Amino acid sequence: MTFDVGGTLIECWPSVGHIYAEVAAQHTGKTVSAEVLNRRFAAAWRTHKNFQYSTADWAALVDATFDGLLDTPPSKTFFPHLYERFSEPESWHVFEDVRPVLDELAARGLKLGIISNWDARLRPLLHGLELARYFQAIVISCELGASKPAVAIFEAAAQKLALPAGEILHVGDSLQMDACGAQAVGLQGLWLQRGIAGPGAGGISSLHELI
Repeated sequence: MTFDVGGTLIECWPSVGHIYAEVAAQHTGKTVSAEVLNRRFAAAWRTHKNFQYSTADWAALVDATFDGLLDTPPSKTFFPHLYERFSEPESWHVFEDVRPVLDELAARGLKLGIISNWDARLRPLLHGLELARYFQAIVISCELGASKPAVAIFEAAAQKLALPAGEILHVGDSLQMDACGAQAVGLQGLWLQRGIAGPGAGGISSLHELI
């Protein structure tokens, strides 16, 4: 079984906007609403196509989020500090259902893996959050040079787990990237819809439903 990471196993804590606002205030002395930054980040994320998870991509996304709110773009000032903050375990929250479910799946002898669109900060972050120990394979887009829903990233995970694609269930919070992406390659795909009561066929609202 393989898992996406962001939105599936962990979430930014207390939110992207809160961390952006805190770091911006430290470096500029200017107060910017976390709620405003959350909305602007979401809008900027939707408009950035072909995101490759490089440092330059993140800098451009942060600049777009703060566009018009600061005199100088973050890429010219505090972006390195902000980038580093998201590598710290303290900036992330592990969902409450994650460790109990991973413990149970591991106890049943299932091979477990990660398939994530992320950058070089993910592997040390998983170690810092004490999650890496659960997984026999960790496949990250920045290391492979391919992002979900590309065929290559799912195939790489199947190869690392030494399992036929059809025997792997992939779980993630994106219908297109995770559920549909996995199914297109021959894996089974399950769409995690946290907080949604009664998700439709092929969907779950909690990882506990895997048990």
